Amino acid sequence: MQPIWQIKHLAYILNFTLVMIKKLSTLKLKLTLTAIILLAVLSAQAQHTTTIGNTPRTGSSNSTFAVIKGQQVGVKMKAGSKMVKLLKLNFGVENHSTDTLKFKVNVYGFNGTVPDDNLVKQTIIGGIPKGNNRIIVDLSPYDIEVNGDILVSIEWLSTKQFTEPSFHIGLFNGGTWNYENDAWKHTPVAGVDFSVLVEKLKK
Repeated sequence: MQPIWQIKHLAYILNFTLVMIKKLSTLKLKLTLTAIILLAVLSAQAQHTTTIGNTPRTGSSNSTFAVIKGQQVGVKMKAGSKMVKLLKLNFGVENHSTDTLKFKVNVYGFNGTVPDDNLVKQTIIGGIPKGNNRIIVDLSPYDIEVNGDILVSIEWLSTKQFTEPSFHIGLFNGGTWNYENDAWKHTPVAGVDFSVLVEKLKK
């Protein structure tokens, strides 16, 4: 017959083991429920977002533009008939200079076939560092809500002599819009790979 102290010790170990198993089971259940909730949230977000504009490019095709204060480079996009909120601007570009190239983001509506009023009420600043980059600008804090055809562009904030960054382009995707000499110009066939992640609104 085992001594009383050994029986008490075994009982303590057994009780401790049962408590730990219960805690682990509870923790596993909590983790499982958390994972399920997270997946449901991500799935709901995915169903309410889409990307408009051009397809991102990673090849060697590119188009260069001079960096002159006030000039702009942009792409016409179809936002759809229902209102959407602009979340993230995305484009590929290679900066051959050592300076970061500062720009601001503009979004225009269309009056027929011509870009119209700027729909951005605040200044949205971005930068292109040296090298080959995939630039992403967070637009979500600015509550830009649009529908129909829009022109999303970047406007240079300063002039950089002898600097011509190379923007990634695709062919037969609607072309590129440029603003220079106080006028918009549309260059067909080759379009810079600007795209915007948008959220579909219930309006």
